[in-house]
Amino acid sequence: MSSDARFREYRDYIERYLADYFTQLDAEPQKQLFEAMKYSLLAGGKRIRPILTFEFCRLCGREWKDAAPFAGAIEMIHTYSLIHDDLPCMDNDDYRRGRLTNHKVYGETLAILAGDALLTDAFALAASAKLSKSEDMALAIQVLATNAGSLGMVGGQVLDTLSEQRECTEQEVLDIQSRKTGALINAACVLGAIVGGASQSQIEAASGFAACLGLAFQIRDDMLDVIGSAGELGKATGMDEQKNTFVRLYGLEKCEELVQKYTNEAIRHLDRFEDTADLISLAESLTTRRT
Repeated sequence: MSSDARFREYRDYIERYLADYFTQLDAEPQKQLFEAMKYSLLAGGKRIRPILTFEFCRLCGREWKDAAPFAGAIEMIHTYSLIHDDLPCMDNDDYRRGRLTNHKVYGETLAILAGDALLTDAFALAASAKLSKSEDMALAIQVLATNAGSLGMVGGQVLDTLSEQRECTEQEVLDIQSRKTGALINAACVLGAIVGGASQSQIEAASGFAACLGLAFQIRDDMLDVIGSAGELGKATGMDEQKNTFVRLYGLEKCEELVQKYTNEAIRHLDRFEDTADLISLAESLTTRRT
């Protein structure tokens, strides 16, 4: 199977899996909440994080579909963060993935609650996973919570918000982005490895890969805010002009070099695994993406 076909299978599967999640809720009265949750969760997107979860599970030797509860949970947490990011009190964005943001359709109150529900329900979904060793569940939930919370994504968002009125140092920008973007990528890779029955050295390698890939991904994202188009990205460009981005810190030419540097470093971490050609192809494709 080609890498494109494999990742398309992963993407199609997680789309169906997330849609099916809501069928169990059909009899519940709070239907507008579920509609708001589905509006953002099922709006498409690259599904990079679930793909990484599935691929690391496969690389570690287990059926990749076994990682679906964690892949779905990560995507729910990612979606909640986007809903809240778009709110007037945060980035105040009108469009996400080519259509109106959640609060523009459902109002701020329901958008906030939809995000809250996605975050909380993510842990219920993750807890439904069947792992080969009972102690792995506690580790997996800890990895998910740590990367999503104050030490991870939320912490990065706070650092980003508090730094908006001043220019940050290189270390401060790295502190922001390694948490805001990198944390959930780290969770995706490490959780896939845990479900796959990885050794400790493989878990560490998955985390190292994620750290480097997360930086490459974010730097490219910062570049696209400058060189991309709203039509391609599905959201407004130029929104980060006054933010502490890698482009503001280094300029476009240096950022291009850094994307390649961190991508190469990510790939070097994969020597603990076999059959990594597809994952290497994915990592390299992120360096030239336009969306």
